[in-house]
Amino acid sequence: MKTRRLQSAFTLVEVLVALFVVALGMSALMAALTAAANATAQLREKSFAEWVALNRLSEVRLKGVVPASGKSDGEAEFAGQKWRWQQEITDPKIAGILRIDISVSAAGDRSGAAVATATGFYGTSIAAPTGYLPDWSAAPAEGPAPTPPGLTPGSAR
Repeated sequence: MKTRRLQSAFTLVEVLVALFVVALGMSALMAALTAAANATAQLREKSFAEWVALNRLSEVRLKGVVPASGKSDGEAEFAGQKWRWQQEITDPKIAGILRIDISVSAAGDRSGAAVATATGFYGTSIAAPTGYLPDWSAAPAEGPAPTPPGLTPGSAR
């Protein structure tokens, strides 16, 4: 009686099919990683653009003068990148209120498509107490904050 030996080796076709399956899996993994990296970069750019818009809105509010209605634009540098902003100030027909719309795009973007927009309002009926203009550029002093003229510490405005 002869015993037959079984060979337990892979054929060339089986090896090629296995390599094809691995290649498909690796390409799907690379596509998913690329999509995640692109989404992260877009979210980062959108977050920076929103911060530029909100910073511009704060600048308009803190100037201390009522902004003129109309459109204006400019550039700002933020996070090592140049940004282009466009703002439009309109009267929404509500007494004492101005609407400020600011859209921001990357300065190098030729399409000019806004990456982010911010809308805020400026109250024209609100004013600082007479004779008191805060010095925003001064370093904070130690101790309690200065009290505006005509107010006592702890009193409501």
